[in-house]
Amino acid sequence: MLVEMTIRGLMIDPITSMPIVVLREPGGDRMLPIWVGVFEANAIALQIENVQTPRPMTHDLLRSVIENLRGAVARVVVCDLRENTFYASIHLDTPAGRVLVDSRPSDAIALALRAGAPIFVEDHVIEAPEVPTEESSPRSADVERLQRWLEGLSDEDLGKYKM
Repeated sequence: MLVEMTIRGLMIDPITSMPIVVLREPGGDRMLPIWVGVFEANAIALQIENVQTPRPMTHDLLRSVIENLRGAVARVVVCDLRENTFYASIHLDTPAGRVLVDSRPSDAIALALRAGAPIFVEDHVIEAPEVPTEESSPRSADVERLQRWLEGLSDEDLGKYKM
């Protein structure tokens, strides 16, 4: 089952100093933190803050290519979590029909923001027993503490992300 999510915030993980995109179910309590790279976080932050760049960024270019080929981003879906790695797909509506493109969640989210497309997460990904535990994310012993910390964040805390 797909659950529509919105971006609750973009922040730095206090444990690893890596950027996190925090997705949240509108009107619900479920959240999903996704660790992303610095460059991808920058692309997302620029769009969240409506910062115009003098030249197109990679995700702007991708949106432009899709539109010039008479396509549209219908939605993006964070569709799986395997071996501590999130997977996503970009759903494109094209003259030839619906096309699914494999993507990293960070790139899919950055594109969705630029295209005005909704972000969905498969229910089983939200309900996964624990968030990733590899080097770019917290150790499993810290997962519960991080979850409590995320749930307690205010909107002001989530606005502190600086590039």
